[in-house]
Amino acid sequence: MRTTRIVEMLEVTESAALAAGRWMGKGDKHAADDAAVEGMRRAFNDVEIDGTIVIGEGERDEAPMLYIGEKVGKGGEGIDIAVDPLEGTNLTAYGQSNSLAVLAFGPKGTLLHAPDTYMNKIAVGPDAASAVHIDASPTENIRNVAKALKRDVEDLVVCILDRERHIELIKEVRAAGARIRLISDGDVFGAVATAIEGTGIHLYLGIGAAPEGVLACAAMKCIGGTFMGRFAWRNPEEKARAVEMGTCNIDGVLDMDCLVNTDEAAFIATGVTDGEMLRGVKYFGHGARTNSVAMDAKTKTVRFIDTIYRTGEEKFWVRMD
Repeated sequence: MRTTRIVEMLEVTESAALAAGRWMGKGDKHAADDAAVEGMRRAFNDVEIDGTIVIGEGERDEAPMLYIGEKVGKGGEGIDIAVDPLEGTNLTAYGQSNSLAVLAFGPKGTLLHAPDTYMNKIAVGPDAASAVHIDASPTENIRNVAKALKRDVEDLVVCILDRERHIELIKEVRAAGARIRLISDGDVFGAVATAIEGTGIHLYLGIGAAPEGVLACAAMKCIGGTFMGRFAWRNPEEKARAVEMGTCNIDGVLDMDCLVNTDEAAFIATGVTDGEMLRGVKYFGHGARTNSVAMDAKTKTVRFIDTIYRTGEEKFWVRMD
């Protein structure tokens, strides 16, 4: 049953990716995002769940579908769902790497209802899971990760969103001696990449959107490693909304059990554009091919899956475990 559920949810991210991928490189991020949202929402109609969107496209009056609190599925098991139908709208619009269709789910009441605000984040893979803390300085964290990985600091790559708010952070990381991978968008990828060999990323630091922090944490629950956060409020209204939502640790450290309070979380992502972690959607004359990752904290499995869709025919799988 668990495997069936993950396959059903995999088809949801594939639907979003297949729809958004048609807009790759066309310069219209809004159209790409709309296509992903519509594709994902349509696919949920076929899943036998009683799902609640706890991380989505915004409040009900801001988003016509996949809004926070929306019910999805055609009935069944009650679950919390966090979605980002197109993580990296600009990446898709301009044909850049690492755009993803993403979702995470867990038993009802287990995923944090994160307000639409900012979050200071840190993520690292399993081999350095106990070496970092959100309240330590970037220099301390870099040195501790290097020690845990048995590397020189100069061999570390730190992933940071390329934003003006990170000017001082970037200066400190460079002064510490580490190298930096700046990304324009997509900090779910940046955090998760620290736990996947071959991406060349060892540590993620910086401030990004809080909802994406829940998605990244769900992945880290599945694959191992550490994710920690702390809200970075932009105004008193955001904090007041978080209190109303019952968000844990309003001013404290957001550890993994606060963000994703279950050992039965699952994280699924399908590539929209090519990247270090996943390949993007490939279209051909009579169909398309997707590349996805499905992570399951309960079974402690991470599967990389290729799916080929043929027009007018059943799809079939090429699974790479």
